[in-house]
Amino acid sequence: MSQLKLNLSMAGATVILFLLALAANELLLSRLQFAVGVNWIYLPAGVRLLCTLLFAEAGAVGLLAASWLVSFLYFFPHDPLRAFVGGILATVAPYGVYRIARHAYGLEASLTNLTPMNLLQCALMFSIASPALHHMWFAFYEHKANLGSSFAAMVTGDLSGTLIVLYAARFVLLRAPRA
Repeated sequence: MSQLKLNLSMAGATVILFLLALAANELLLSRLQFAVGVNWIYLPAGVRLLCTLLFAEAGAVGLLAASWLVSFLYFFPHDPLRAFVGGILATVAPYGVYRIARHAYGLEASLTNLTPMNLLQCALMFSIASPALHHMWFAFYEHKANLGSSFAAMVTGDLSGTLIVLYAARFVLLRAPRA
């Protein structure tokens, strides 16, 4: 398989996984919503980090496409600027954590040297970075005040969703037949 086809497949898989996680979140956890796009448990956050760690740049491209798709068509159809920027912010945070992990941990493409502690640190970094970027946008562009409670809800939701997705992926991978 050519590199282009492989990258397109990984980006496509990211879009599908993200949309499935969002659908599961809406179906199973919609009662735990703090505000539009801010949940106490947010499974798509876990997919963002997982796919970026697994697929690197191809995962980031898939995340950007999926984030724009849901932002423009579902979350903010009447606010194109917020949808556009929101998709970028939702992609920058996990990709930034991936780049930090590559540098700080010498992360290999196979992720074989990603220890459970390093993975937890990545989850924590991501669960703070993503809400921080979003809330900076809310504060500076939307001029919102009193963002502390929504920031706390988003950190909690991103961390809980990320840990659920990462441990579910670990469970599946540990039980998958070895080649």
